[in-house]
Amino acid sequence: MNTIFKTVSSSHISISQLMLPSHTNFSGKIHGGFILSLLDQIAFACASKFSGNYCVTASVDTVNFLKPIEVGELVTMKASVNYVGKSSMIIGIRVEAENIQTGVVKHCNSSYFTMVSKDKEGKNAMVPGLVLSNPDDVRRFKACLKHIALKKQRDSENNTTDFESIESILSSNLYNVRVEV
Repeated sequence: MNTIFKTVSSSHISISQLMLPSHTNFSGKIHGGFILSLLDQIAFACASKFSGNYCVTASVDTVNFLKPIEVGELVTMKASVNYVGKSSMIIGIRVEAENIQTGVVKHCNSSYFTMVSKDKEGKNAMVPGLVLSNPDDVRRFKACLKHIALKKQRDSENNTTDFESIESILSSNLYNVRVEV
């Protein structure tokens, strides 16, 4: 059993970056891939700060792009550990973009990264326990428990669904596909 515990607030980290024309996609908005790269960086920093170890990305469970980000906006990402297992942590990240001329701030993205703590030999390393100090910490932790349960349920359903047979896939009428082999 873990004897070291840390508060959620001890994991808090934020980064801000001005969005430049070099960060845009072909439609002139900030490229989602650039934002994903920043998300991975802050998830690493948050998990490493909390665990005291090098951490790797195990999965990106949710990335919801809610609003586009424009050139010239100041993007701020705020991350915290929302859940801990033995060696894994779920990092919640909120992305906001501020129009620095008007001061208007918009919520652009919410993301959840599962990070795993590694020791010097590259083996999974135990992370500190998590102290939930306020109602937001408890709410986020409970949301992670629901997310984990839903993921397990999806994995279980995928194991029992017959995806091997193209006939079963076509007969389900769930997919907009025609086979012409």
